[in-house]
Amino acid sequence: MPLDPLLVEMRAKREAENVPPLYTQSLAEARAADLASIQAGGGEVEPVRHVRDLVMEESGIPLRIYRPAGDGPLPTLVYFFGGGWTLGSIETSDGVCRQLANLVPCQVITVGYRLAPENPFPTAVNDCHRATQWIAAHAVELGVDVARIAVGGDSAGGNLAAATTLLARESGPALAAQLLVYPNTLYGSDTASMRAGDDPYLFNRTSVNWYWQHYLTDEADGTNPLASPLLAASHAGLPPAFIITAEFDPLRDEGEFYAEKLYAAGVPTELTRYDGMAHGFYTMSGVLPTARKALTESAGWLRRTFDDA
Repeated sequence: MPLDPLLVEMRAKREAENVPPLYTQSLAEARAADLASIQAGGGEVEPVRHVRDLVMEESGIPLRIYRPAGDGPLPTLVYFFGGGWTLGSIETSDGVCRQLANLVPCQVITVGYRLAPENPFPTAVNDCHRATQWIAAHAVELGVDVARIAVGGDSAGGNLAAATTLLARESGPALAAQLLVYPNTLYGSDTASMRAGDDPYLFNRTSVNWYWQHYLTDEADGTNPLASPLLAASHAGLPPAFIITAEFDPLRDEGEFYAEKLYAAGVPTELTRYDGMAHGFYTMSGVLPTARKALTESAGWLRRTFDDA
């Protein structure tokens, strides 16, 4: 189907105003523009019963905890924000985390992992895995049900969530689920969706390459499964997965290939492609009804998966 009319309107507005692509800006400009765009698309800030920030001792990694109504240990989603490992912060995913906390309902904890190029691969992966281990180890004080911990993220955050499941399979903690929203899964992919993604006013293949260039210091690192989860020798034993892709997204095919890999390895996997949507739509519930639909669908899957854990 064609690009959603609301996205057509947004794209036309960018073109009319000659909004420069993020990859043509300085890092500081791109980081500020990315946050402003996501906050504008997210709409009104949704209240959650309790929100607090803390910093992990020793590592200094910041966390933000969203806790909905409910007492005692809660199922917990550890969420990693998007931004190509280069942009983004805890504030980037604030809107999504608030909505998921209320919709599931579950506790959501966002991890402020370190960004590239200042901290290249594998820093972000290690930060995310270390934070997930720390959250499990501090389950009592954080009110976490350790039998029901999931990881998730959008875009690069989905990549980090997938990589975290690979590390957790070997060294814990046990994970109940993974929510991957249009994740990067393969460095240097040459898929049909990547080749088609050339619109300068949408997330495109140049955007993808720009992020990878900041994240990797050596092209050889792109073959590491922690950078390209699709290349893992085995996907068996990973937690149940829910994967969201968007029709007009360069990353669409590699996200769907990853779903096929998981399913073939015996991992319970559900895949939903949102036709008419482009990369980034999941964070735009303030302006796109389909974004709220995707949030509601993923929250429903998380609820059912937590109940089965």
